[in-house]
Amino acid sequence: MLAASPNGCTEALMLANGFQVEMLVELIRTGLASAQAERMMAGSKQIEVARVRITEAGRRVLGGIAGGRLVPGVEEST
Repeated sequence: MLAASPNGCTEALMLANGFQVEMLVELIRTGLASAQAERMMAGSKQIEVARVRITEAGRRVLGGIAGGRLVPGVEEST
């Protein structure tokens, strides 16, 4: 979801699409995603949201998964 969203997604949108808070925390903790607080308008009310974005490290890992490996450049042992 994040990889397909150049501007990232709000935390609320991620949660609404089935992501667990724990998963978001782990993605951010491991450097695969980042979060930044932003202010936006909801009708006439200004609210603060967390925007989550994939990092370059996250893109590299996704590239490795798509190529059949869990981590790019690391061969799986058999």
